[in-house]
Amino acid sequence: MDPARSLAEAQPTPYWLDDPGKPQPLPALTGEERCDLLVVGGGYSGLWTALTAKERDPSRDVVLIEGREVGWAASGRNGGFCAASLTHGFANGLARWPQELPKLEELGARNLDAIEAAVASYAIDCEFERTGELAVATEPHQVDELRHAAEEMRRIGSTSGGAEFLDQDAVRAEVNSPTFLAGLHDRTGVAMLHPAKLAWGLKRACAGLGVRIYENTPATALAPAGPGMAVRTPYGRVLAHRVALGTNAFPSLVKRVRPYVVPVYDYALMTEPLGPDQLAAIGWKNRQGLADSANHFHYFRLSADDRILWGGYDAVYRFGGPVRAEYDQRPATHLKLAEHFFRCFPQLEGVRFTHSWGGVIDTCTRFSAFFGTAHGGRVGYAAGYTGLGVGATRFGAEVMLDLIDGARTERTELAMVRRKPLPFPPEPFASAGIRLTDWSMARADRNAGRRNLWLRTLDRLGLGFDS
Repeated sequence: MDPARSLAEAQPTPYWLDDPGKPQPLPALTGEERCDLLVVGGGYSGLWTALTAKERDPSRDVVLIEGREVGWAASGRNGGFCAASLTHGFANGLARWPQELPKLEELGARNLDAIEAAVASYAIDCEFERTGELAVATEPHQVDELRHAAEEMRRIGSTSGGAEFLDQDAVRAEVNSPTFLAGLHDRTGVAMLHPAKLAWGLKRACAGLGVRIYENTPATALAPAGPGMAVRTPYGRVLAHRVALGTNAFPSLVKRVRPYVVPVYDYALMTEPLGPDQLAAIGWKNRQGLADSANHFHYFRLSADDRILWGGYDAVYRFGGPVRAEYDQRPATHLKLAEHFFRCFPQLEGVRFTHSWGGVIDTCTRFSAFFGTAHGGRVGYAAGYTGLGVGATRFGAEVMLDLIDGARTERTELAMVRRKPLPFPPEPFASAGIRLTDWSMARADRNAGRRNLWLRTLDRLGLGFDS
């Protein structure tokens, strides 16, 4: 089939949000509210912060405001990979915090266990499956990279379930693609889930603990007010002793944080449900999530009804970093993704895509979240998850609460928490640098992974660009 024809009937909307069980939005805030803690943002970051705050202290009065509807942005558009890693993968953690990595791996494993426990405790029906993940090599140089990664994990003592190197025969026995040359199998460190249902379930859990939630209530300004803070909204304001910002890719209310994050658009497709013969042709029995090992990588997984989500590859930044609804569709990228899908799975010739969409991701130069406070510790923030926030946002919520409560914990002692990444330069230098980096990464993919002088310089400086 012509890849373009496979897209002919695709609805331009996120598959996860196109669900008859989607909850109705709650009313917007009107007038004035007062609370102990105001959480700004109704994605995973804000929801986990509100929930954890009430779990720590049920008497704490918590309000959450969301500019649109809970889960409508990245939290309802991602691939549903809930990873234990807090560092955007083992290799990135090893490069940036080698001494701290064993502790970060331990904290990440505990965090994923806590997410699984919360899903069970609050009866969140989000199709949670602890299936693990396969990183696959599709070029010869990536085979050695995966083998080396497995050795480093054993040396460090990674808690990612004992990731195992798989040769070509072994990886194709797991999932059968003619493009797969080897794999690295993390059997327990990643869960697959329905991302929007997780957000909706967390919303219900927060409300059940007494969090007051207002949707269609964007925060427009933040300012000190007596011993606390005031946050303005279109029809009112909230006076709070403490404020936690979970706005991520959207411009921070703390303006000095903005240069640390750029919004990057990521795109995905969802197929129609596969039949038994189609599933047998690709042999995907264990339902792991997969990602290839290129710089411009794809991620893919099975849904509960046996569709394949296929996303990634392009990471699109636009001059000045605007965030706009019209960027959620990019036909050129969707066509490219369809072409790549059939190259990976020629056995699925004739399969059609039912949904195509995009969404904005908050990326920072170290690829993993950073944290801080403002206004004398009355405001906390976490941002920069770079596409791995499904799991790591719960950890970030705990860090934010530690910081605004003035608590000294094993989390706040981490170098990862105490130090920030380097900021992105102002325009036009940000766009020029990102374009050059993107071009260089694509060139490295075509040239056996060889990194040019620009990428090697960024490596030495600890800088990067990713989604």
